[in-house]
Order: sequence, then C-alpha cells, then structure tokens
Amino acid sequence: MDSALASDHGAYGAHPDGGVYLRRTVRTAAKILVVGHFAVGKTTFVGSLSEIRPLRTEETMTQAGALVDDLAGIEGKTTTTVAMDFGRLTLSDSLVLYLFGAPGQQRFTRLWQDMTQGALGALVLADTRRLEQSFEVMGLLEEHGLPYAVAVNHFDGAPTHPEEEIREALDLLPETPLVTCDARDRISSTRALISLVEYLQTRTAVQEHV
Repeated sequence: MDSALASDHGAYGAHPDGGVYLRRTVRTAAKILVVGHFAVGKTTFVGSLSEIRPLRTEETMTQAGALVDDLAGIEGKTTTTVAMDFGRLTLSDSLVLYLFGAPGQQRFTRLWQDMTQGALGALVLADTRRLEQSFEVMGLLEEHGLPYAVAVNHFDGAPTHPEEEIREALDLLPETPLVTCDARDRISSTRALISLVEYLQTRTAVQEHV
C-alpha cells in the first residue's frame, strides 16, 4: 500500500495551457491503471475523466499493424495507443488519482512491467462483443498481484447480458466489482472508477485488520 500512495505537500502542478491546478488540500495521490484489450475505449475513458489535457500517444494504424490487430467489428478504427494515456482526476479534497491507460495489444505487454510498479489497482474495460479478449489482460494483472474491477463499456449495437452471465463468462471472483459504463460520459466513467476505489479501500481495511 505504501508504495502505491504518495504524499503531496508542495508541488502543485499546472496545466501547460494555464488551466487546472491541483487543490492545495490534496495530500494523497494514487496511481490507477486503465486497461483492456485492443479498441475497448481506454483512451476515450481517460480523456472523459481527466481534469487536465490528457497525454496521448496515439499513432495512425499502418497496414502492418492491421495484419496483427483484430479489427473485426471495429473496421473504422484508424489510430492506436503505442505507449500510454495519462490523465489526472481529483476525486476528493484530499485524494487525487493519476490515470495510466495501457495499450491493449499483446506486443505491448512488456510495458506492463513498468506501468504496474507503484499502481494501487486497475480498472479493466470490457466489451460484450469480445469478452474472451479480456482474459489475457486480467491474467497479467493477477500475475503482477494487482487488484482490479471490471467495467463493461457501452458500445452502440453491442449485445447486453445480465450481470451474472457476464460475471460467469469472465470467471470473476464474487468480490470483484463488475459495473457498466459509457467511456464517453464523464459521470458514467467516474462512477466506474469510484467502484474500483471503494473496492481498494475495502481490501485495505480488511488487510489492516488481519
């Protein structure tokens, strides 16, 4: 827990455009990963939440990339994240979250080793059209011992299923949070993130009493 939290008593960074300052009441910062398979909406999610202009490392997809990335059902996608997305969200007067969006393609999994360092937890975005592609992502998180919640991202035309069916399909533990969200909507995305933070707080409280 200590490695994932950092006290902030002095440096209050500003948006390069002269925009958003970190509140002076903030004393705790937490690193959160936003992960999921290719084209599940991670960049959109971070962008909808960030109170600063998000850092994006999107590049135009090349013909070579199209040969290894599964574009079935997402033929209109023209860009992909090649390093990470980064954003910031002040969740309360004392807590700020730093959001790190990880690329979803298998060839970028080596980046995860560094990105998981110091992370408090992860929010896994899922797509009902490709639920099976979430297994590798969740496996990586479990390999690194990182707790996570799952948010099923809404896509127009995507099938909907009862929560218990999705939970069973993803083979989630009973305590793992499962919510739905629309990554394009700030309020919806915030609720999904809060479900993760509440889960992490509950885990911490349990561990402290063991």
